Amino acid sequence: PGGVFYKVSVALSSVLAQFGGVMLTFAFLATFGFNGLVSTLAVKFLPNTFLADSSWLYGMTGLSVLYTFFQIPLMVLVFLPTLENLKPQWREASDALGGKAYEYWLRVGVPILTPSFVGGALLLFVNSFSAYATANTLINLSDFLTPLEIATALTSETGGSNPAEAKSLSMFMVIVVIIVMSLYALLRRKVSKWEQKR
Repeated sequence: PGGVFYKVSVALSSVLAQFGGVMLTFAFLATFGFNGLVSTLAVKFLPNTFLADSSWLYGMTGLSVLYTFFQIPLMVLVFLPTLENLKPQWREASDALGGKAYEYWLRVGVPILTPSFVGGALLLFVNSFSAYATANTLINLSDFLTPLEIATALTSETGGSNPAEAKSLSMFMVIVVIIVMSLYALLRRKVSKWEQKR
């Protein structure tokens, strides 16, 4: 903490974690879309690579890449405080008692970091589970994503809207979020105990 790499990582993660939705989709379309900069150059100079074929961007693969682009920085921001709370004295005590590096991580580091890591993963799941703008502006994958299924059920240009289905799916999402956030609260309570004792 306090180094140049640390400061750059935090600053970059803070920006990229908020760089989702329509802005992120437009950036990727302008870069890797059918008429994007990278795709256009790849067609001329690297025609046999996946960069020359932009179809991957308009499916689940592209959506996964976009979600990863802002989910990983968010995980960095969520997980960094726990890493900072690892006291150097614990490693020194382990070394003084003859412990190896792997034993320190196995018996001290991993047990302390696991609840925060799992809690961060749960937050990322909820974030991606409820994300709408990124997927909707990229492509309509209503068969795969619950928020888009709800939008499809509520708005139909052919008169086939189904508000009852949308309400059921919304309730399903609420239940999932409640369960996940309850698990996250339990994990945070476990982490806060040793943070208060450190």
